Amino acid sequence: MQHFWVVGTDTDVGKTIVTTMLMCHLQKQGLKVSPYKPVQTGEVYENGRGYYHDTAMYEKYSLQKLQQEHLNSYSFREAASPHFAAQLEGQQIDVNELLLRIQLLQASYDVVICEGAGGLFVPFTAPHGMTLLDVIVSSKLPVVLVTRTSLGTINHTLLTIEALRSREVDVLGIVFNGNTGSRMEQDNIQTILQYHPLPYAIILKLQNVSQLMDYAMTHTTLFERLFNYETSIN
Repeated sequence: MQHFWVVGTDTDVGKTIVTTMLMCHLQKQGLKVSPYKPVQTGEVYENGRGYYHDTAMYEKYSLQKLQQEHLNSYSFREAASPHFAAQLEGQQIDVNELLLRIQLLQASYDVVICEGAGGLFVPFTAPHGMTLLDVIVSSKLPVVLVTRTSLGTINHTLLTIEALRSREVDVLGIVFNGNTGSRMEQDNIQTILQYHPLPYAIILKLQNVSQLMDYAMTHTTLFERLFNYETSIN
């Protein structure tokens, strides 16, 4: 098994849900797995306490006890691009620190799942302009790409794959998230796969996160295409 990134074509495409699903899927196979969100933004306040959605979801659904200090390096209150959210708090993201943390985590776990922030060209630093894609390239890890099935996904997905391949980043597969089964969505999926016949998984549009996690745990073949299994998706 190898370590990898989960990246998206945009923000709010389901990277955290897919990261959590993959974490549980691999943990269920007996592997020691840790998700890692290098940078997260947008603190949520609820019932008088603040938390961050991404790392909270990892901890809620993990089948193994997670070490909090291994889940994240930078958390910023403002829901904004990482470089700007950091500026608002008088900080700057140290990309070398992120890469070192990824290396250290790889030595401690069977699988480390690094979750990106936004799309590939989201800047982590300014004015030098180091992007998420630069961090991915430097990490030398492959990616699982999460995308929508709705209108606009063909352009966004093909552009993202072209950007990854132009930087020689290996794409393990695509997760199509939020499928409702419409004819347009099915054509969107097939059109993308005609351009790039990659391994893929399709996640149905369900009502809430708990339903999604139940779906992932009961459909054991959901992600097998992404990891060189022979069984097809149910």
